[in-house]
Amino acid sequence: MLYCWHDTGLMVTLTLSFVPTCFKRATIVPVPKKAKVTELNDYRPVALTSVIMKCFERLVKDHITSTLPDTLDPLQFAYRPNRSTDDAISTTLHTALTLLDKRNTYVRMLFIDYSSAFNTIVPSKLVIKLETLGLDPALCNWVLDFLTGRPQVVRVGNNISSPLILNTGAPQGCVLSPLLYSLFTHDCVATHASNSIIKFADDTTVVGLITNNDETAYREEVRALGVWCQENNLTLNVNKTKEMIVDFRKQQREHPPIHIDGTVVERVASFKSLGIHITDKLNWSTYTDSIVKKAQQRLFNLRRLKKFGLSPKALTSFYRCTIESILAGCITAWYGNCTALNRKALQRVVRSAQCITGGKLPALQDTYTTRCHRKAIKIIKDINHPSHCLFTPLSSRRRGQYRCIKAGTERLKNSFYLKAIRLLNSHH
Repeated sequence: MLYCWHDTGLMVTLTLSFVPTCFKRATIVPVPKKAKVTELNDYRPVALTSVIMKCFERLVKDHITSTLPDTLDPLQFAYRPNRSTDDAISTTLHTALTLLDKRNTYVRMLFIDYSSAFNTIVPSKLVIKLETLGLDPALCNWVLDFLTGRPQVVRVGNNISSPLILNTGAPQGCVLSPLLYSLFTHDCVATHASNSIIKFADDTTVVGLITNNDETAYREEVRALGVWCQENNLTLNVNKTKEMIVDFRKQQREHPPIHIDGTVVERVASFKSLGIHITDKLNWSTYTDSIVKKAQQRLFNLRRLKKFGLSPKALTSFYRCTIESILAGCITAWYGNCTALNRKALQRVVRSAQCITGGKLPALQDTYTTRCHRKAIKIIKDINHPSHCLFTPLSSRRRGQYRCIKAGTERLKNSFYLKAIRLLNSHH
């Protein structure tokens, strides 16, 4: 059993399943989610909590993750080792592209938005789910005590509200909250084989694979998701939930809209998911244009730093942190299907930065190749990764070689997993 420290005469232990009230106190600071705030939901309620409690939460978090079963929903990519937004996006795109490689098919993607997802967790329901996952009863009771009887105040400027006791939700700002949310939603999985529910914390995407215009399974999936949300006290924000249809057929039919709670879900041509602009044409001009613009703005800061006399080494470090991080974000998922024009625009930024820093900077193509190879190796070593099965070794006589995935379209051929397999095979 895990024990924590002794502080001001109080011994907090998991065996007692008790958290002192003074460690649960929180000050809520509303932080705008976007530049122009038009409603209260445009604020994110961030909780400022005890530093001592945060340290203890990290210990509990490590303890929980070490005891979780390997059978946990593989399509939840947040807060798990060897998982990232790259994996979530690559899985979404591969799922869609694999189907679109066949005749008379199309894909419907539903990007779910929840209203205050973390704040609506019911602790008693969460504890039942934790027990189902095999966590120690004492630890489950500790989590219940941690989430209930929490005193909090709201601070706006110099104004502080009257204190309020909360018994619902996991405060945004606590170390444990993201993990607890992902465990609370671990049983939100697709009920039909033709659908996938891909999650990164509360960012949820329903991918419906439609063949021969039969949308029965997809529509049933959306209905079942609505029922699951009602049973788990989560509210779907229909106004912010969007749907995108990817249909490359020459003769397209009219696609009837999706309804949630009697409201039509808006259909969009592009959507920003996990920071990446995905379009219904599955091209990347919109996204590359946006990151080129953002990177060029930061080149101004790089030039200013050079005028202040920073060394080439310091300038290169600044470039890697503030510019390359933008250009190469989730690069394994999207760069393979960029057009030559997109790649030239991206590389132009690198060349400009190279002129400023005075040192050689890696080309984006090299960064992409390196990261694809590195990520493929990690997936192969992780038997619990949802994409591990895509890397099928050939016979022992051809050690280090992997079976190529058949692809009829360039979109699929240039996607991450097929590129990664070709890279692995070329290295042997």
